[in-house]
Amino acid sequence: MRLIILGAGGYGHVIEDLAIQSEKYEEILFLDDNGKDKCSTFIQYKKEDTEFYPAFGNNAIRMEWLRRLEENQCRIVSFIHPKAYVSPKAKIEAGSVLLPFSVVNTNTVIEKGSIINCGAIIDHDCIIREGCHICLNATIKASNIIPACTKIEAGEIIENSTYR
Repeated sequence: MRLIILGAGGYGHVIEDLAIQSEKYEEILFLDDNGKDKCSTFIQYKKEDTEFYPAFGNNAIRMEWLRRLEENQCRIVSFIHPKAYVSPKAKIEAGSVLLPFSVVNTNTVIEKGSIINCGAIIDHDCIIREGCHICLNATIKASNIIPACTKIEAGEIIENSTYR
């Protein structure tokens, strides 16, 4: 299996690290507009044995690329670190990433393209809309619906039912 990571910045290297740890990929390549191989050349890499991940920290840009990959029927991967906890009653959509020590509790939905960073906690009955970034050690208490492309900052605590 081969992985194409769009974006070779810090977040791209986090994705590379997760991919290496998964032991799933024989080849990992970066496409980056600041490098030799530009992101716009992604379609040249599309094959049956190839997965893609748009590794852009900017939520809107990540979602723009996710949509572009979907429109071109590219296989989009999600990463869930083995030290993340995900309830069997939670739903994680394509292109999402759960980093070490993150928690996604019962009846929670993580929509596509979201980042649940190290130590972030998403309590029960929450919906994290597409393209969100829940930063390091942030806590989203029960029954919240976080709007699309929202960034919850490191250490921030969102009380129960704040976002509805």
